[in-house]
Amino acid sequence: MICEKRSPFVSEAIAVCGDCLREGSPRAEGLARLAHARIREKFGLPPSKPDRGSGRPCEFCLNACQPEEGELGLCGLRRTEAGRVRPLAGTPREAVLNWYHDPLPTNCCADWVCPGGSACGYPEYSHAPRAERGYKNLAVFYYGCTFDCLFCQNWQWRYGLAADCRVSALELARAVDASTSCICYFGGDPTPQLSHAIHASRLAVERARLEKRILRICWETNGAMNPRLLRSMADLSLESGGCIKFDLKAHNGSVHRALCGTENTRTLDNFAYLAGRRDERSEIPLLIAATLLVPGYVDAREVGSLASFIASLCPDIPYVLLAFHPSFEMADLPTTSRDQAERCHEQARAAGLTNVRIGNLHLLRG
Repeated sequence: MICEKRSPFVSEAIAVCGDCLREGSPRAEGLARLAHARIREKFGLPPSKPDRGSGRPCEFCLNACQPEEGELGLCGLRRTEAGRVRPLAGTPREAVLNWYHDPLPTNCCADWVCPGGSACGYPEYSHAPRAERGYKNLAVFYYGCTFDCLFCQNWQWRYGLAADCRVSALELARAVDASTSCICYFGGDPTPQLSHAIHASRLAVERARLEKRILRICWETNGAMNPRLLRSMADLSLESGGCIKFDLKAHNGSVHRALCGTENTRTLDNFAYLAGRRDERSEIPLLIAATLLVPGYVDAREVGSLASFIASLCPDIPYVLLAFHPSFEMADLPTTSRDQAERCHEQARAAGLTNVRIGNLHLLRG
């Protein structure tokens, strides 16, 4: 502990409070780096970004890993072989994933502005002027991630990296039937296997077009992908009536590195790029932001800073504040309180955002 503060809002995983992180203490960041190294090694992943290889760095995400021969990248899905960083999965031929059909409306945190759960986009992109009951979503969970979030709600993706659950892009596209009106890619994160997701989407959308069916392509991501890949994602979502939800974990760089193990610069740049394309389709928001309210770390100050960033791009971008549930390495923290959620909501509105919502209300404490 840096400041010797004893509080239920200081996680033992990093042993540093949010205030010390925001002050930019080198010792605080050092403790957080050690925590990430320990956890990553436990799952057979590199303790830190590999950057000693002699070949070209990987270009899929902001980490730009440059592993030595035989060494993995941070996502666990790329390894250097014969001097080149090569994918172990995530090509159009195969990806490591799990998929299932989910009846609409789902528990999607963007349901109040997406065609699957609201009147948005009807009739061009939706079957009903309300929630699309009787239709379903193809939920695609990709293993692997470019972040290392200590509070990850889906941390089990690390076990899936070695699982025998490989699916080709064609197989995945064929899982879309006549009652499937949207595909949502999440994880982990789709980023390490985006080549597969983009190819599967193109196959599925082309078939839906020929059969004159609605099929929206949606994404949930940390937003740290190569901008070239993001452009393809945006093209698919804009054309099909889908949305892209960015998880904005924190705005302060030290807090973000401590919680997620990496920088947030690419995420913010990519978010700004998508905000610049919002006018290409006015009836459905292309871009949605979400922030998990981690007690002690992602408070009203952090949300206010994120909201100011979003509002500077466009004040009507939908923003959902999600209640935290203790999980993974931060299971010692309490759930988000109703008071914290309401203060964060007020701060987001005060920053100029016009479309803010508190999600996961059932998880709120007090």
